[in-house]
Amino acid sequence: MVKVGEYNTLKVLKAVDFGMYLDGGEDEILLPKRYVPRDLKVDDEITVFIYHDNDGRLIATTDKPVATVGEIAMMEVADVNSAGAFVKWGIMKDVFVPISHQENKMRAGDRRLIRLFIDAQTGRVTGTEKIDKYLSNYELTVAEHEPVDLIVFQKTDIGYKVIINSQHMGVLHFNEVFRELEVGEKLKGFIKHIRPDNKIDVSPGVKGYTKVLGEEEHIMSYLRSNSGYMPFNDKSSPEDIHATFGMSKKTFKMTLGALYKKRLVSFTQTGTKLEES
Repeated sequence: MVKVGEYNTLKVLKAVDFGMYLDGGEDEILLPKRYVPRDLKVDDEITVFIYHDNDGRLIATTDKPVATVGEIAMMEVADVNSAGAFVKWGIMKDVFVPISHQENKMRAGDRRLIRLFIDAQTGRVTGTEKIDKYLSNYELTVAEHEPVDLIVFQKTDIGYKVIINSQHMGVLHFNEVFRELEVGEKLKGFIKHIRPDNKIDVSPGVKGYTKVLGEEEHIMSYLRSNSGYMPFNDKSSPEDIHATFGMSKKTFKMTLGALYKKRLVSFTQTGTKLEES
């Protein structure tokens, strides 16, 4: 069965002047001509996003929306009326957010965090700002050290509340980040710690030495492009390190340590020197 508001891999049934019809089970679904790849032919399969057009017909597109059903994303309000508002979806169609699903009355140009769901009465993709009821830490689907997708939800006294995989809530502490984050900003991260009460602490980036391996080449490239020397070492300030390399001091020190053990760098009183042969 075709899943509306999600990506589906469908078989091409026939070609017409204005596009191709795909096998949607009970329905044939039009992939308009503008989205048809040049080499696509009958009996091929193609992955497309499915949505309802303004007349209620199922339409396929190769465009990528801001979010799929079940996901949360920052979306811009395109238009408002007495029944609700329409937010930009990143495709030809906007998403309707009824007034009953708005936290505060929306205005054109606003940017709001929206969760997409299928309305039980219309069967169409609908948006809601009331996302708290969809987030729960009662039964967790993540484990410590696991990579996750994060969305910044709210700034607090200790850090940022973040949405984890559009399912759970966690905290990204201030000592884990070195710049101001915006509500709605998306980050890659990992689960740092899960407490007995299922409260979650997260960190940005990827964990431990998996991250270091990628940062080693970053530092080596910087050294090579600066005549084999940089005025940074493990005593440099976190702010200077982040401004230059975009990483935390902890990661920087781990990376320098790994390079030193490989005898690729040596330390001076004022910085770090390339020892590459």
